[in-house]
Amino acid sequence: MWGGRFAEGPSAIMREINASIPFDKALWRQDIAASRAHVAMLAACDIVTADDAQTILDGLERVSGEYEANGVPEDWDLEDIHMTTESRLAELIGPVAGRLHTARSRNDQVATDFRLWVREAMDDVDAGLAALQDALVTQAEAHAGSIMPGFTHLQTAQPVTLGHHLMAYYEMMRRDRSRFADARARMNESPLGSAALAGTGFPIDREMTAQALGFDAPTRNSLDAVSDRDFAIDFLQAAAQCSLHLSRLAEEFVIWASQPFGFVRMADSLSTGSSIMPQKKNPDAAELVRGHAGRIVGCVTALMVTMKGLPLAYSKDMQDDKPPVFEAAQLLGLSIAAMTGMVAESTFRTERMRQAAELGYATATDLADWLVRAANIPFREAHHITGAAVKLAESRGIALDALPLDDLQAIDARIDERVYAALSVEASVAARASYGGTAPDQVRARVAEARAQLEAER
Repeated sequence: MWGGRFAEGPSAIMREINASIPFDKALWRQDIAASRAHVAMLAACDIVTADDAQTILDGLERVSGEYEANGVPEDWDLEDIHMTTESRLAELIGPVAGRLHTARSRNDQVATDFRLWVREAMDDVDAGLAALQDALVTQAEAHAGSIMPGFTHLQTAQPVTLGHHLMAYYEMMRRDRSRFADARARMNESPLGSAALAGTGFPIDREMTAQALGFDAPTRNSLDAVSDRDFAIDFLQAAAQCSLHLSRLAEEFVIWASQPFGFVRMADSLSTGSSIMPQKKNPDAAELVRGHAGRIVGCVTALMVTMKGLPLAYSKDMQDDKPPVFEAAQLLGLSIAAMTGMVAESTFRTERMRQAAELGYATATDLADWLVRAANIPFREAHHITGAAVKLAESRGIALDALPLDDLQAIDARIDERVYAALSVEASVAARASYGGTAPDQVRARVAEARAQLEAER
């Protein structure tokens, strides 16, 4: 396609390093959509005749049907999806196919196709995250009052409800969706018509092609349009952050499913067995989600390093922009689907969770708070008194609320029988009724808000 300038063809090494068709064939739908929009605009602007435009459109329809039925052929001499499609179009309709490339370059062509692909990937991720949020909300509603230990440093801290814990991940997914939405809005401008780097001398209508492809507007600077990959990095950065949240949730399930915890029974469909130990039920799906996060972070690093020193406008380095985006999108989609199934299909052992909350002196802060409220003791002094009570209970191997009143009063005479009402795990979670707290009524209120938001988005 570019051989007129050269006396000799490329070497075998050049042919192999230059070809991107093995991976950019994934852009074929976007490439044909952009070509349809482009040729329709050329006809509307009287740059090509209506008859030629229709012939090209009919040919593109035939190429699309072939790709749909048989996949995209990989001829490395044709380098990429753009030349592959144009070559097949020429075979089908003859020389008129050459008019399709009027007033455009592969530079603006690939920039447009890639934006279209990333935009669709963002929409797929958003739909997946909405499904995960729905699963989280469903389980949170069912377990708004199910008590479990809340942790800091993976040490028992205070009682919380399982519903509250799950809704924390709903909030993370809400922020993730907002990041993808922000990135989508920012990238939704059409590079088509920027040509190689300087625009074109043909009287094209870039607003028309932008509208046809669902963009908000054409890009404002042709140099920037063909060399910009911010949209791909934005996608990868949002994907990386989302993968970190998924990895944290996956780690919760790994810990909760372990025998020392025993908080959850994982679905068989998302677990595996052992080749030698028949009793094993391994949380492999969760572990792979953790692993995928590292690969996705690697993808964003790879593209950022590729782009960091490139002068304007297009450089061939940018051909390597697509593999990390394709990889991250595939891994993220799998991770979201796995965690959605895990949340929806797991069975939580709520009695085991409640017992664990009672064992770790999780209501110690409630004792300190009671001393502040009921006995008017400064918090730092109340903290010291509570520490002594915990030490005594621990030495006897009993819960705080099992300590006799005489023993508590021996630590501090200002303690009276009213304290026992504050020391149960139920009383502890019910007391955390501030906005956003773990009290069951607060959890149910947040669930209702979340359900309303998810319904409004449907």
